[in-house]
Order: sequence, then C-alpha cells, then structure tokens
Amino acid sequence: METQTVPVPVEELSIQEMEAILNKKKADAQKLRMKEKENYEKERDELVEKMVAKARNISGILKSFKTDLNVVFDEHQLRLQEYGGIRSNSKGGFSLQHSNGELKAVRTRSTQPVWDERSTKALELISDFMQDMVKKKDLKLYEILKSFIQRNEKGELEYSKVMHLLSHKDKYDDPRWVEGLNLIQESYSISLRGYGFDFFAKDDQGKWLKIEINFTAI
Repeated sequence: METQTVPVPVEELSIQEMEAILNKKKADAQKLRMKEKENYEKERDELVEKMVAKARNISGILKSFKTDLNVVFDEHQLRLQEYGGIRSNSKGGFSLQHSNGELKAVRTRSTQPVWDERSTKALELISDFMQDMVKKKDLKLYEILKSFIQRNEKGELEYSKVMHLLSHKDKYDDPRWVEGLNLIQESYSISLRGYGFDFFAKDDQGKWLKIEINFTAI
C-alpha cells in the first residue's frame, strides 16, 4: 500500500524549507530555460547552415554563369567585328537581341573614375587660389566650388563634382587655378571594374521586362 504525502501548509514550513522549495523552483526554471535555449539555437544553426549552403551553391552557379557569359560575349564581339556590326572602338558593352524581337541580353561596362598623384598637387593649387581670391569676395561661391573638390568617405574625388568644377575653368585666369584644373584633367583616367549583364523579355503588351537575378530587385 502506497504512502501518500500530505502537503504541509505554507505557514507551517520553516524558512529553510521555504528557501529550499524556492531554490528548486528556480533551478527547474533555469533548466527549462536552458533547454529552450539549446533547442532554439540548434534549430537556428541548422537553418543558417542550410541557407548558407544554398547560397554558396547559387553563388557558384552565378560565378560560372558570368564566366560563360564573358566568353560568349567576347566571342560574339569578335564575330561582330568581322561581320561589321559593331564599331571598332567598342569597349565591350553591347546587347544581343533575338531575331523574334522578344528576348535580349545586355553586357554593360562597370567603370570608375581614377585620379593619380597629380590630383593632389592640383587640389593644393586650386584650394590655395580659392582661399586667397574667392573666399574674401564671394563666400557663397567659395563654398560651392570647394564642395566640388571634397573627397568622399572613401577618400576619392567624385566624377560629377569634378566635372562641375571644370565647367568653371574660364571663370578665372589665375595661374594656380588654370594649372590646378589642367593637372586634375591630366590626372584623370577610367578604370574598368568589370562587366555586368542584364536580361530582358517582352511582356504581353510588348514592353521589355527585366529578368531579375538580384535579390533586392525581386
């Protein structure tokens, strides 16, 4: 015959007994929390591993696809040059369109402006001139011109701003201004970063729709 334990009223428990019960409840709650934490982290880690594995697989496919695309476009560019369908000064950016007029593949050139060491001397001359001759006469114009030669967060000059500055080349004849702008022009070149590819298909209304392979655009 089993012996049943009769619950002891709380008011009859000693302080030590109450503390023991409370500590046990805290320990049980902590164990449950740790178990939930372990289960959550295990599920999360498995999910991340699966997603990263898929991403790596897709990345490999895209890299291989881009390599194949460059080969195909380079080969077709040579054929176009022989055929006469592309200007001899083409830099590699062009499009291929299906004869049915419904599909199109485009290769674009990704470039970035580069200014060599001569630009440093150019900025010194331009800044020196503006500080002496422009700031005192027209502070607003000085601030505008100064903004054109300010480097961005990467420490680089910005093409559009430099072009704005050059549009004011005839505004002054001070040797520092003239030589500075000449130097900044001479220091400029274009660096090819690589090629990008876009693909299009026409919808039912005959409008070109881009086939997105960029997550942010889907």
